Amino acid sequence: MTTRTGEPGKTRAAREVPVRLDEFSHLSLEALRSYRLALTSEEGRVSYWRRLIQARMDLLELSGQPDPVRLERLGQALSETRVGLGRQALIEVHPVDDVPPLPDLNQLWAREADPNDEESQAAMRRDLAFAELQLSAYRAALHRRLSRATGELIARYREEPTLCLSALPLRPGDDEPALV
Repeated sequence: MTTRTGEPGKTRAAREVPVRLDEFSHLSLEALRSYRLALTSEEGRVSYWRRLIQARMDLLELSGQPDPVRLERLGQALSETRVGLGRQALIEVHPVDDVPPLPDLNQLWAREADPNDEESQAAMRRDLAFAELQLSAYRAALHRRLSRATGELIARYREEPTLCLSALPLRPGDDEPALV
């Protein structure tokens, strides 16, 4: 069997053995797992907003005149999502040099384009497209960080395989992981 790597029987993951990275040396195993979980959660929020922005772009393109009442109700329902709050945890762990800034999504979402003004519609499409571009770049940066954090976990587990056991749930009243 030849895989994408071009080597018979080996996947890319099988060829690359993760190594420990200095950027994670200050983190305990639990902190590394928490960081990875925070990245995963943030990626979910970013992906969600990206899909919403894309849907709003589609509405503008397809109908030319979105239903403002429906958009307002949808905007109100979604305004409770706090995109930026989870990001603070990431800033504490690593500097944000590789993470582009997020657009002001609540402001953009609340904004209405005048359906009778082509210039207003064009500005809205342009701003939505730029926000989608920013979200995509931010999401890509999250994926890079997630990949590095996952590689660090794998490297630690390879060095000391028993560390994997601490990720298993404990049985009630036991101090040992439940191996089923």
